[in-house]
Amino acid sequence: MARSVTEREATTVPAAAPAPIGAAARLQRALADDRISTPLVYVISILVVLSLWEWAAQAFGLLALFPPPTATLRRLGELVIDGTLERAAVISLARILSGFLVGSLAGVLLGLLMGTSFVARAVAEPYVHFLRFVPPLAWFAPVLLWFGTGESTRVLLIFYTTVFVVALNTMAGVAAVAPNKVRMARAFGANGRQVFFLITLPASLPYVFTGMRMAMGNSFMTVVAAEMLGASDGLGFLILSAQFWLDIAAIFAGVIALGVLGFATDRLFQWLIRRYGGRYTVRQSGFQ
Repeated sequence: MARSVTEREATTVPAAAPAPIGAAARLQRALADDRISTPLVYVISILVVLSLWEWAAQAFGLLALFPPPTATLRRLGELVIDGTLERAAVISLARILSGFLVGSLAGVLLGLLMGTSFVARAVAEPYVHFLRFVPPLAWFAPVLLWFGTGESTRVLLIFYTTVFVVALNTMAGVAAVAPNKVRMARAFGANGRQVFFLITLPASLPYVFTGMRMAMGNSFMTVVAAEMLGASDGLGFLILSAQFWLDIAAIFAGVIALGVLGFATDRLFQWLIRRYGGRYTVRQSGFQ
């Protein structure tokens, strides 16, 4: 017995120590993490686009008509230092949020009504599908004559471009509710109000959030056009006034500010959804 134990001890091979992780392996592991790789891809893509922009501007030859990113960023800094860009951005954002929030609320109510009531859907659906194909700028002249040149005109146009997108998405969310869930709830004695607030409305929220994100993009496009046509402030007016003076760098600066503002607003909206309505959304991995 002692001999066998000694033989086993002699034949036992000690476990090898784990090999140290090299720099390449650590980099590969980091890139596999979406939280690191996605922002890294963002930064690389921005640098590539800026390099191509610089090359195209130099190749074009007329820097006054096609300024490079260095000149654009310099002009952007000048507009930030004198406060012009901040004031224009705040004014445009206030108009967007005013029309967007009221239009989203109206769109949700209209979509829920059309989704839950056959009569309401039959009455409202033809007008919704008719008006959603009419761009908001087509109403600019009548709205300007009816409401004047004040803030209500621009806010109303943003409301118009928001309400139908949110309403259709909300109606689609109501239609997507599984009938088995409704039948099961009624089998357990739920009344119509309970079915609506406990099943229909929560199941429709992902569609509502998607419609609101789409409407937010439409709101940004509408406010710029409305400010170009009938305003004396805002990012749209800033871009238009720079056009009159052939200040292309200022135009590019306004476009960049508009895109950054829209991107930041969309990210904030997504964060709010995940923070306060995450249970009603589909979880996705990665940097969004």
